[in-house]
Amino acid sequence: MKQNWDYVTPGIPDDLFTRGEVPMTKEEVRVVTLAKARLAPGQVVWDIGSGTGSLAIEAARLIPGGQVYAIEQNQAGVELIRENVRRFSLTNVRVVPGRAPEVLRDLPAPQRVFIGGSGGRLAEILDLVNEILPAGGRLVINAVTLETLTRVLSLLQPPWSREIIQLAVTRGVRRGNYHLLQAANPVWIITAGRGGAEDEG
Repeated sequence: MKQNWDYVTPGIPDDLFTRGEVPMTKEEVRVVTLAKARLAPGQVVWDIGSGTGSLAIEAARLIPGGQVYAIEQNQAGVELIRENVRRFSLTNVRVVPGRAPEVLRDLPAPQRVFIGGSGGRLAEILDLVNEILPAGGRLVINAVTLETLTRVLSLLQPPWSREIIQLAVTRGVRRGNYHLLQAANPVWIITAGRGGAEDEG
């Protein structure tokens, strides 16, 4: 079923995506992640470990004339991304099945890179991104475990600039006649820059 989402701001509700059993970047995390990327029309964006494609789809809506490459090694995820791209009638998302970094080498060089999953090959992926991301390029990594956060910080050394935030979302949920607060798992959002005017401030 096709979805109509007529708003220009990010934050498509989670339940508008086809989800299955594949991990999905949740609504509020997507909003902050997209803001940290500083997207602009015409950019090339890689979404590595795209999962259901929710972040890729939101990014594609924000970059008219640009192109998002949604990279996913899990076949169930690949099919979910394709289904969600159809649901939102997008023409600027290309699904790239396969494992990073191998499948990245044949893609156009990006100005923005998201990493939501690395399949245990974070170092190799960052080596490639370090080679091809231009000055002013930005990398945004979402980490849900302390081990991933520690690994990211050990790999992103100067000349990378780094910003680290933790996002912990708590929602009000109704239980009978009462409302309770339900906390989601915290997520670290690590933003790294490659120098240039876009990374100042």
